[in-house]
Amino acid sequence: MNSNLSPLMLAYVGDAVYELFVRQKLSRQKALPVRQLHRRATRLVRAEGQDAALGQIEPLLSEEEAEIVRRGRNTKSRVPKNADMAAYRRATGFEALLGWLYLNGEHHRLEELLDAIEMGEES
Repeated sequence: MNSNLSPLMLAYVGDAVYELFVRQKLSRQKALPVRQLHRRATRLVRAEGQDAALGQIEPLLSEEEAEIVRRGRNTKSRVPKNADMAAYRRATGFEALLGWLYLNGEHHRLEELLDAIEMGEES
């Protein structure tokens, strides 16, 4: 359905999807001050955190999902100065996958993959 959207547009949506998922999951773990929750969420949603999350779910991806990740990873975009280029590119692929699943109404699959991500107590 949304195969005509650019990988960067998919990543744009996927970034928001992942941010919301992380905030929901952290808010359920235990009562922490909002400031601490924000710091933990920020570590998880930055490029290195998304790269690590992709590493956890990659073995679970179908061929089509892996292709969406590859398209997102190979898209030309500006890498922020403070980000590792490889991690940033993989994070873009991860975001593109989440955006693609969300926009295609694959909410059950999206939830399945997100639930497979271990955030750890100190992530």
